[in-house]
Amino acid sequence: MAHLATPPHRTGLLAVQPLRRRQCAECRCGPLPMVVLEDGAPRCLDCADLGHLVFLPRGDTALTRRSREESALSAVVVRFNRRKGRYERQGVLVEEAALARAEARCLVDAEARRRRRVRDARRRAAQDVRFTEVFAAEIRRLFPGCPAERARGIAAHASVRGSGRVGRSAAGRALSEGAVVSAVVASVRHLDTPYDQLLMSGVPRHEARRRIAVTVEGVLGGWRQVEVESGAC
Repeated sequence: MAHLATPPHRTGLLAVQPLRRRQCAECRCGPLPMVVLEDGAPRCLDCADLGHLVFLPRGDTALTRRSREESALSAVVVRFNRRKGRYERQGVLVEEAALARAEARCLVDAEARRRRRVRDARRRAAQDVRFTEVFAAEIRRLFPGCPAERARGIAAHASVRGSGRVGRSAAGRALSEGAVVSAVVASVRHLDTPYDQLLMSGVPRHEARRRIAVTVEGVLGGWRQVEVESGAC
């Protein structure tokens, strides 16, 4: 019972999912899926006067919050995680009628939330398009000899939302010269040199970069020159 003797201190009622088989210290029923500690001794939910509540697992933040708002009586349910050495929240116990009212409230605004998600997705997509265009323009400013289509491709690849690529870094969003050049260098390295083949053949990354350095600098040097003829690099 060692783990159950020291549950986390919380405001309000607390129920524990025991890790081992437990019996109620009052009615002796068991094994119990949940216990409430009173003076260090486990009580079943019925003996703790919580037997009429229903368990709502964690996962739906809005439903949990509204269920607790609707319920006159509720309790937080926790379980001890041996690997992490701490209690973790598993859900809540609430009145069944309160849960039904909370579900109804969530259904009412579900369509509004869906529409808001669609609007937000469209807004982010428009922002991404604008940022890609600005990033491509900065590439063309630094490398005027880079073909426009290639610049757009580099910008689109570097600025994919959630990719963790240089275009989504703080420096990339600020269009710092170092970030823009890094994106261009990465593109040249993979598309204009045998870098990928060297890696696949087992050549260490730093050695592979050393071998292609002259080729990369040659491409960049050509792109740094202003185009003399249409399509020239």
